[in-house]
Amino acid sequence: MTKAILYLHGFQSSPFSFKAQLISRAVENAGDGFRYFCPQLPLSPDKSIEIASDTIRGYPAESLVIIGSSLGGYYANWLAEQYRCKAILLNPVIDPWRIKILDDLPDRSDLRVREWLDFREKYQSELEAVRVTSITDPERYLLFAAKGDELLDWHLMQSHYQAANQIIIEGSDHGLSDFAQYLERVLLFCGIRQ
Repeated sequence: MTKAILYLHGFQSSPFSFKAQLISRAVENAGDGFRYFCPQLPLSPDKSIEIASDTIRGYPAESLVIIGSSLGGYYANWLAEQYRCKAILLNPVIDPWRIKILDDLPDRSDLRVREWLDFREKYQSELEAVRVTSITDPERYLLFAAKGDELLDWHLMQSHYQAANQIIIEGSDHGLSDFAQYLERVLLFCGIRQ
């Protein structure tokens, strides 16, 4: 049975991000038993969920792993609960209304802050519709949370996934610029041995 690995990128990111490309190459090298998908997600959470669902339709839960980074992690959590499949969360958004950068940069004129606030306001009901307040079956989850994440509070991640498999990273950053050193652990959770 072919195993599907779906990568969901973060807010204002793309399938061409460093992490997405690294995973893509690794899955490609894993052989015919694995398929990798990383669609370009639109701003709308509803449309993003629809695209992700269409992409994985037909794959049974036991042959599916969803990897989500940042906002993609927020979506991955919801999809994993719906499909009862494994999920790997990379510095995921837990609560779109509790963002560390908003506390650290009270000046709302900062471009990143304005863009996030505009997004959150426009899509508030769509974001609420896919909010997961607690996870079922924590063994299906693997969390990577960086203490050095400048945008999100790693404590929220650790608490939300408290019973799940966790890798808490000293330092690093929101984009996990040191992600290559964690790739093998990600692949193992997907069932890929290098």
